[in-house]
Amino acid sequence: MKMNNKQKVTQLAIFAGATAFAALAPQAQSQSSDALIDKLVDKGILTANEAKDLRDEADKNFNTAFQAKTGMPDWVTGYKISGDVRGRFEQFAADNSALDDRTRLRYRVRFGVAVNMLDNVEAGLRLGSGDVKAASGSGNQVATGNPLSNNSTMQDNGSKKMVYIDTAYGKWTPINAAGWQLSTTVGKMDNPFLFTPMVFDPDLTPEGAALQGGYIINDIHSLAFNSGAFVLDEIGSSTHDPFLYGGQLVWNAKWNAKWSSSAGIGALAIVSPEQLTSPTGTGNVPYVNQGNTRLASGLYAGAPAYNFTPVIADASVTYTLDSFPLYNGAFPVKLGGEAMNNPGAPSNNNGYWVGVTFGKSGTKKTWDLSYRYEYLEADAWYDQMVDDDNGAYYVNAAPYGDSKAGYYGGTNVKGHFVKFTYSLTDSLSFSTTCFLNDLINQNLTGKPAGSVVSEPKNSALHFFADLMWKF
Repeated sequence: MKMNNKQKVTQLAIFAGATAFAALAPQAQSQSSDALIDKLVDKGILTANEAKDLRDEADKNFNTAFQAKTGMPDWVTGYKISGDVRGRFEQFAADNSALDDRTRLRYRVRFGVAVNMLDNVEAGLRLGSGDVKAASGSGNQVATGNPLSNNSTMQDNGSKKMVYIDTAYGKWTPINAAGWQLSTTVGKMDNPFLFTPMVFDPDLTPEGAALQGGYIINDIHSLAFNSGAFVLDEIGSSTHDPFLYGGQLVWNAKWNAKWSSSAGIGALAIVSPEQLTSPTGTGNVPYVNQGNTRLASGLYAGAPAYNFTPVIADASVTYTLDSFPLYNGAFPVKLGGEAMNNPGAPSNNNGYWVGVTFGKSGTKKTWDLSYRYEYLEADAWYDQMVDDDNGAYYVNAAPYGDSKAGYYGGTNVKGHFVKFTYSLTDSLSFSTTCFLNDLINQNLTGKPAGSVVSEPKNSALHFFADLMWKF
């Protein structure tokens, strides 16, 4: 089909605009030129085939200009810059007068870039803020950031704060066709498992290798598989380094426009948990949370007393309403739960939560409200992996690690969680979160095996309000 002069002029204008955008703002170029082309198709000025040719030509021109300006090799096909900035007001309070009511102001900043290459290859790096947590006692490591947090506390006369490597990974997706997908990731990465914060803190970025796959069975059913092997510590004087292994299978179903559901089963295992001693003397790892029963003395004093081989199951069902007051768009209501059992411990080895979420935030004028009740016994799972915000008050300092009396997240905790988030714009959201918890067993609480240490009046409230900008 031949184009008339008007169409040729239109295409030349789009090419000129696309070239300008490529020089100034690569991401804006792609979005804006596509929008212009779509509008021209809607107006009948361009056919669908002409629009496709125009996009292909614009992409080619953009890639050529990008490579020329940046010196990138021709196998680099694109990149994505992302990140967020979050400000937080945080408060702690407890029934026990020994805990002073405490408030603090914090912030978190993350900045990352992912580079896409030919043959479905990706490499990424993300930097994140954080406070110094602890120095290892092994003698060959320096002070590290908190593995469960990117928060920096506003303090010390406005002193300069630390920036750490949050993720650094390479990813290859050799299969992505006919409903199948298979990818492997190596390095420091976002957690590949879909377990909730009862199992893994949301800020944990494990180090090792992951294998993930998926299969679309039909229009209703699909399966996803996640597995990984991660280093917990490298012990220079031992061949028995502690590792974390795991696998997870998830079934998703979208029954119709209203109903959807999900169910998953998974298992985790920690090898050589006796090496996970706290950072005092010859300790090996940072000590953030509490809860596990730990060895009182000997070569591995401070290490967990039992093995960790938990089996975890989860399920949810979602019903979507056409609309809801003060909400923009279709309104989902989700009921869900998760349960865990650790056969590696003889008792106090179960955990579960049940909850409901109304709505889903993320775009302008949307919001969500969540409630959850959680019950996580002391030795259900390794306490240093779980959500560090979900905790209670400890009257007594642990006899190991660098801890002292105070509020700690971890295991051996039961209580309530409430969170509300409102998206003011697509990029700006406001949220409030409240944990109201008690210790399950006040005579265990991670103290040495065989000892009885009382933790009376341990109820505590942890509240924070966040304002977050994302890009």
